[in-house]
This record gives sequence, C-alpha cells and structure tokens, in this order.
Amino acid sequence: MILDPILDIFRGKAVTIPPLDGAFRPNTKLDDAPAFAELSEADNLLTAGDRLLASSGNAVFALAADGTVTVVETFQSRVTALALSPSGELTVGLETGKLLTSGKEVALPADINCITALAYGQDGTLWLANGSARHAPSQWAADLMEKGASGSLWKREPAGGAFRQVAGGLAFPYGLHQVGTDIIVAESWRHQLVRHDGASGAATTVLAHLPGYPARMAPAAGGGAWLALFAPRNRLIEFILQEVHYREDMLREVSPDCWIAPALASNRNFLEPLQCGAIRTMGIHKPWSPSRSYGLVARLDADMRPRFSIHSRANGTRHGICSVAERSGRLFVASRGGDCVLSLDAATGGF
Repeated sequence: MILDPILDIFRGKAVTIPPLDGAFRPNTKLDDAPAFAELSEADNLLTAGDRLLASSGNAVFALAADGTVTVVETFQSRVTALALSPSGELTVGLETGKLLTSGKEVALPADINCITALAYGQDGTLWLANGSARHAPSQWAADLMEKGASGSLWKREPAGGAFRQVAGGLAFPYGLHQVGTDIIVAESWRHQLVRHDGASGAATTVLAHLPGYPARMAPAAGGGAWLALFAPRNRLIEFILQEVHYREDMLREVSPDCWIAPALASNRNFLEPLQCGAIRTMGIHKPWSPSRSYGLVARLDADMRPRFSIHSRANGTRHGICSVAERSGRLFVASRGGDCVLSLDAATGGF
C-alpha cells in the first residue's frame, strides 16, 4: 500500500526475511565435502584452459588436479576480481582500484575505485562492477551499515578504448553474468539479481527477495548460472539497518569485527555478537540458530530461477562463499571463511 511507510511510523514495522525453503532448503553438503585444496581466504575462482585459478590475499594461485597449490603471480595489494579474455589474457582487479591485463595497467575513470567483479563477453566486451564510490572492497560491511547505494556498472567495448558507465545507484554490485548482449548483476544490499540492457542500461529485476547477500556468478553447463551468497540475512541485522542512531553509534564506537553485521566467518571471538539467544543448547551449536555467517551456493536455470542449493549451516565451517566455478562436471567452491576450495558434483551438488 502507498500509505504503509507513513502508517509504519505509528504501528511499527515487522522485520521479515525470506525463509530457507523450496530450492533453498538447508542441507550440509558443503560441510560434508572433503577439501579439494587448503587456501587461506580462498576467493575469485576462474577456469583458464586446463587450470583452475584462485586468489588469496595479494596473489593468484593455480590449483592442480590433486589439490596442489602453486603461485602464479603476486601483486602489491589484495586481488578483488579476476576474468579471462577470449584471447586468454588474465585481467585482475586490485583493492587499490587498479585494473591489470596481462600485467599491464588499464586506464580507468576516476569514479572506479572499488572493483568487485569482472566479466568478459564472447566478443571481448569487458564488464566491470564498481561496488561503492565511498569504500574499498574490503570495507563492504561499512558500506552495508551505511546503507550504501553508490555502486555502478561499467563497460568497455571489444575494440578497447575507455570504460563508460552503464548504470549507477547500485547497492554494492558483487557479481556479473553475461546473457547475450545483456549483463546480469548481483546487487548485494538489495538481495536481488538485475538484468541490464547492454546498450541502454535499462534494468529489469530477474530474481528478488534472496535469503542472503548475493556475490559472484559463474556460467553453468547446460545453461543458467551458479550464484554464491556470501552471508545470510537475519532479523537482528535487518532491524539494526532500520535504527539510524544506534547504527551510527556502533560504526563510530565499536570495532568492525564486533559490529552486528554479516560476516564471512563467525564464532571465532567471544566478543562478537549473536552468542546468546539459544544459539547453543547443552553445549551444541544449533544448525538452525541465527548466524552472521553461512555457506550457500544456488544453481539457477536459464531464466534465473533457483533449482537447488548447497549449504554450510550455522554450525558449519565452510562459510563466506564469494566465488564458484564449474569445470568438467565438477563445481569448485571457494570458502573465504573456511580457508579452502571444495569440489562437488555439478549435477547434484554432492561429492
């Protein structure tokens, strides 16, 4: 109703989040799968020919078939995005806002300083997601707590040249997936996937009301895509986002590790929030308890509708899934919170 925002001032507003049900029904497949490779804060998975690449900190690593990890290249700051051009050139986004292709710096507009995702089209078009105009990629929690919506989508034509802005006012775009000449953007803070026309930038929401914060996307064999959701939504965080003065005081006075905010991993510090509220009973961490971190990957069909999902629940350890990649019938999952890369059967999500 049009009057709801006005009436909510007097009657209060219910804090609701989508349930984990249907295609998002919880399971323990991420925790049941053996680790394919151990890698601290594993992120940005990418298939490059017969190699699987992953980033960790300020380096890119190659993961062999037996899980052996070798360094490919190191950089001066943390790697925040990876993409491979049709001609095989590796493109790397850095925490400092720099973009490198085959080791050479690419000129960027001054407005781009938070590279969160990259994607090449088959014709060589390069898409770039700029998560925030105010914060670096590692400061994503601050951007959420400030209810940021300063992100943008950029495009560089196959012939090269300068990047041009296709869309602005995005709430932390964190994933990209090209469909034809259009691009689908995972807009984290609005919990949705939005399809942007490749020429005009016109936006159409294709999947809304997600139960978590969407991150990067990867093509799936047979059509559709894989979607990583890096943290869960919960009622306490949704409530805090409505409380302006409390949230401002928290940002100013409390260490970021202890904010009431989503996290890539939890239960590592006795000072962090959400340790009561019947999370533990008889010393057992309940898998259905509220949590700031979670592990979740969804398989989407060609219409971006979820078909099934794989999970690491509140009592699991494979949390903070920011990137996935499919190759030769296997789904590789990077867990930043679990410091590992997993390998599962792409058809079923099992191992």
